[in-house]
Amino acid sequence: MDRISKIIALSFVGVMLSGTAHAASSTPLGIPNEMSATQDQPSTKRPVITPSSIGFGAYDPHGDFGDDKNSKIEHLFLPWEDVELGSLALADDYALKRGRTLLISVEPWSWSPDWRISSPQLLQSILKGERDVYMAKVCTEAAKLKSPVIIRWAQEMDETDNQFTWAHWQPDEYVKAYQRMVRVCKESLPNAKYMWSPKGNEGLQAFYPGDDYVDIVGLSVFGYQKYDRATKGGDQTFSERLAPGYDRVKGFGKPIWVAELGYDGDAAYDRNWAENVAKAHPEFPELKTVVYFNDREVYPWANGFGKPEWRVVNTPTN
Repeated sequence: MDRISKIIALSFVGVMLSGTAHAASSTPLGIPNEMSATQDQPSTKRPVITPSSIGFGAYDPHGDFGDDKNSKIEHLFLPWEDVELGSLALADDYALKRGRTLLISVEPWSWSPDWRISSPQLLQSILKGERDVYMAKVCTEAAKLKSPVIIRWAQEMDETDNQFTWAHWQPDEYVKAYQRMVRVCKESLPNAKYMWSPKGNEGLQAFYPGDDYVDIVGLSVFGYQKYDRATKGGDQTFSERLAPGYDRVKGFGKPIWVAELGYDGDAAYDRNWAENVAKAHPEFPELKTVVYFNDREVYPWANGFGKPEWRVVNTPTN
């Protein structure tokens, strides 16, 4: 059995593990019950959606948005190694019942640290075509799905202060790798949309792979009150956190999404974010959709800030 099919790694109501930071695991994660006890649980932390709101979706391993008709995007994460790709059909069924698009974040590594190769090794193996089969298998399986599909490959490449192997390449190296993987994927998945998704940092423009390889630009925006007060001198709003990244990508002329969104603070902080994340902000005319990351952070933030709790529903097991 090869490494691609060795382990089944499921999460969000269909397939995946964590989001902003994944913990490696060889243990399958079950699909939440479609009658999840928390899907209708009231919470002032839930993003406020109105008829005038922009698009909304979620990465939602707990099923808290299972019955939310406002949620139109189902976000999944998968490694291109150690995953049973047939499990994508489970996520497809779930999304189809709810009329949702599948946003699939493909991470070019294994979730098992023991299986990972070094950053230079990964890059060279991709550029030499040795990893084409991994991407091809993901996209061939995705081509069988009935839901609309968006492929997001190797996200947050502009953030070097993280665990992602691909976030340590030079911009020109990343561009070549990204372009190659999109070309491979389009051979079996020509009708999908492709999202290029930096964190939003200064210098991200150098990683842009070109208009022919990007349909949507994604950003990551997180509001953490404890961090804000210690590093920014006070609470920051959604608009304040979004603006720098948005300004850096708006010139590409592509629809902009917040592909990973979360906030954690006191009641007033959370309420302010909840009321504003899905608004149609005139200063962000190209912002079309926000996708909430509905889970606890896996790894503690640096400098003692702990693990933010992004999840909108508070339960004893959070």
